[in-house]
Amino acid sequence: MTNQAPVRATERAGATLRATVTGPVMAGRTATRRLLSRLADDEGAATAEYVVATMAAVGFAGLLIIILRGDEVRGILTELVRNALTVG
Repeated sequence: MTNQAPVRATERAGATLRATVTGPVMAGRTATRRLLSRLADDEGAATAEYVVATMAAVGFAGLLIIILRGDEVRGILTELVRNALTVG
């Protein structure tokens, strides 16, 4: 004889239902945990920051080149250099 109480059919059905519903939910939670742990990893973050800063610098340099190619700006810079090099 065992000391276990008899299990009712409703308890068995409830356990089966919980196992069925919990399976996909737990798989989703595990996948979410894995994704979050990958996102929390800082590996490569510094490289991405350098890329963003470099692209901003390239864009700024391109804008300066476009501005400095204008005749008016070239004349202003030439006059500025002449005034700086003249003595007295």
